[in-house]
Amino acid sequence: MSNLDKRLDQAHGREPADIVLRGGRVFDLVTGEMLDGDVAICDGMIVGTCASYDGCKVIDVTGKTLVPGFIDTHLHIESSMVTPFEFDRCVCPRGVTTAICDPHEIANVVGLAGIEYFLSASIHTIMDIKVQLSSCVPSTNMETAGAQLEAADLVPFMDHPLVIGLAEVMNYPGVIHKDPGIMAKLHAFEGRHIDGHAPLVRGMDLNAYISAGIRTEHEATTAEEAREKLQKGMRVLIREGSVSKDLHALMELITERNSPYICLCTDDRNPLDISEHGHLDHMIRTAIAAECAPLAVYRAASLSAAEAFGLKDRGLIAPGKRADIVVLDDLTACRAELVLCDGRVADADAFHARSTVDPVGLESVNAPEITPESFRTAGNRAETPAIGIIEGKIITQHLTEDIQPIDGDKSADPSCDLSKIAVIERHGKNGNIATGFVRGFGLQRGAIASTVCHDHHNIICVGIDDRDMALAANRLKELNGGFVVTNEGNILAELALPIAGLMSLQPFEQVKNDLVALRDAAQALGVTLEEPFLQLAFLALPVIPHLKITDHGMVDVDRFEVMS
Repeated sequence: MSNLDKRLDQAHGREPADIVLRGGRVFDLVTGEMLDGDVAICDGMIVGTCASYDGCKVIDVTGKTLVPGFIDTHLHIESSMVTPFEFDRCVCPRGVTTAICDPHEIANVVGLAGIEYFLSASIHTIMDIKVQLSSCVPSTNMETAGAQLEAADLVPFMDHPLVIGLAEVMNYPGVIHKDPGIMAKLHAFEGRHIDGHAPLVRGMDLNAYISAGIRTEHEATTAEEAREKLQKGMRVLIREGSVSKDLHALMELITERNSPYICLCTDDRNPLDISEHGHLDHMIRTAIAAECAPLAVYRAASLSAAEAFGLKDRGLIAPGKRADIVVLDDLTACRAELVLCDGRVADADAFHARSTVDPVGLESVNAPEITPESFRTAGNRAETPAIGIIEGKIITQHLTEDIQPIDGDKSADPSCDLSKIAVIERHGKNGNIATGFVRGFGLQRGAIASTVCHDHHNIICVGIDDRDMALAANRLKELNGGFVVTNEGNILAELALPIAGLMSLQPFEQVKNDLVALRDAAQALGVTLEEPFLQLAFLALPVIPHLKITDHGMVDVDRFEVMS
């Protein structure tokens, strides 16, 4: 008997279904109604609702509410600091059954090998990991990355069954002004899904950007900006990550009228935030607590996401859809009691039974030896550009500070929350070291450093004392990447991330514990930010306004140029 014959017989009740969920109510995301009846599943597909079914396996969900599995529409799994397999085990039991990822973090370190690693890993995960092909490796020509990918490198992967399309096109000036490299990628993916990245892009610039065929976008930080993007036909992906927190600012747009064009994404949450607050389940709880309509919120979390990315086989609990189902005790609390992915119960046995693939990008930190003198910041003028952090945003301020040079060097000043910041090229290409200043960490002593440094992933370090900065940077080379906190010549806390300097080989529970120790150590140095490490990482991303730093120097993002 073919699978089609089997599905029809089980749908019509002529044969027992493979699995029956009995006694619950289905939240219908089309009409908003609660539907009584069993849910029948055959070969991972829903074949029956709103009726009584016999099943070879019956799961009692009496009194529970069933909703479609959640879809994270934009994230970089590498930034969860764990492998795709540990990410799967971490968030799938919370209801996330599909993740649309862009592996451009690892691709910026090891190139196509990083994309191939994610495609191979995704075959074995319980959740369905879809891959967008990284469009910006590197994101601009104002940084030194470990690899460079052109349109010709991506085209062979276009028809891979796990690939949706072209990942976030971060070089928005390159789109608007027709950069040849960007244009080649847009031509290659014309007619396919192209994901966007256009912070503060408005008016005619936005018209041009959308006219390139870009249909989804996650960088809106105000309701006004997001509304214009909606009015111009873009799907707005509302983001709530460990650093970028836009949910409250955009919450007014989550209405039943708008929700078909609203989706949810995390664009990076680490295991500590996931443990303490949650993932997409946290966004759903938060939005409903703020009086957003549950239909609008759950629709954004699944059906709208599926429609936005052309995933017609999911997003509803209805016949013919994938059996991606989350069983809840309460819609408002949104705490998953049972999760099915493609008809498989996402439990410990399922995760244990998976195959895995070997990691790539080990021993990828090839930085020069660093001394305190490496961080000298020369200059004969007191007027100095400085990055101003806005907590909860990856947009920064472009500040100007008076820092008097002493013996040809400018120093940090903790009395006015002014720290030194440096980026060290670590791919073994040129040994560049650039220094500058940043306000907003609250740092009073010591240093923190990381190889998670978007998107080129060089070493980034912020500190008060040059000796502690050198100690932290050199320790990262010994660890083959990660996070380090130092003070007075001592290492206070560290987390090794040896997979491309981005991901741990340890279980997510251990990574969470190490992040707690790192956070405590950073706070002991005076740091006031809730998530200083990922906040630090985004200070090196030269496609986010207004002032950033790369190994080439301080970058005026509004002018899209390295400052002299």
